[in-house]
Amino acid sequence: MINFKTTLSAALMLLSVHGIAVAETPYPGYSLVWSDEFEGDALDRSVWNVEVNGSGCGNDELQYYIDSPDNISLENSCLVITARRQRHEDKAFTSGRLNTNGKMTFTYGILEASIRLPLTDGGLWPAFWAMGDDITSEGWPRCGETDILEMGHADGMAEQIPARLFNGALHWGTATDAHRQHVGVRRHTSSLQDGKFHRYTLRWTPERIEMFVDSETEPYLVQDISDRDNPEAPGYYFHKPNFILLNLAVGGQFPGILNPEEITALSAERPEARMEIDYVRLYQPSRDLSNLEK
Repeated sequence: MINFKTTLSAALMLLSVHGIAVAETPYPGYSLVWSDEFEGDALDRSVWNVEVNGSGCGNDELQYYIDSPDNISLENSCLVITARRQRHEDKAFTSGRLNTNGKMTFTYGILEASIRLPLTDGGLWPAFWAMGDDITSEGWPRCGETDILEMGHADGMAEQIPARLFNGALHWGTATDAHRQHVGVRRHTSSLQDGKFHRYTLRWTPERIEMFVDSETEPYLVQDISDRDNPEAPGYYFHKPNFILLNLAVGGQFPGILNPEEITALSAERPEARMEIDYVRLYQPSRDLSNLEK
């Protein structure tokens, strides 16, 4: 497993592997230490796990996540996650969910993904997020959850701005039924489902967590995490390795649609929807890179 609090020499080696020069970094004082540009014909399974899961993932989701090229593929240098109106087992829909658990983790840095979103109105829920890699030992929410992008919330549909309302969120605490959370909601000035790629960025330092969209300088979520000693404080949960997740859910508590018959985002006329990821990149401070582990 690669755990990224990285040495500068290792960062330079990885940059060379990916063919990206240090000078190209958009963040002064940071170096690119890892990326997946989704080149080639096959997903890099040394980095990504493809989940097979029809449990609803604790959110009453209506899809079955399966490992199929119909749901997860590489096309035109993009990772494509496709939700389909397709029965599998006891579910009316299939889709894809990936994670890097046990293969690639990071602590602090700037994590960004360039994503082209589908039309979410009527029941789709795309997400780009991270969780503490101690989830298997500590469980949720003790592991800490960082949602960098979520879209498709019921409020966006109720306000008739489903393509503009999005959020980031943090979840933490000691009990599933009484977890703490902080949600940063943004009503964007224009559509984020306009057929273009938009960049969603997590900036994570030992003092704070911030989230940004595209080149905007005003974060849509800010959270102080400097208090590491109080189990009631978020800082107690956000100073450890995290892994990355990408998925496209159908229905569930977030969009507020629990009946498959009410999912209009996937229909007989439009039986599939695609979430496309151009890249995922991780930058860390050039002056404080340490502890590359494999």
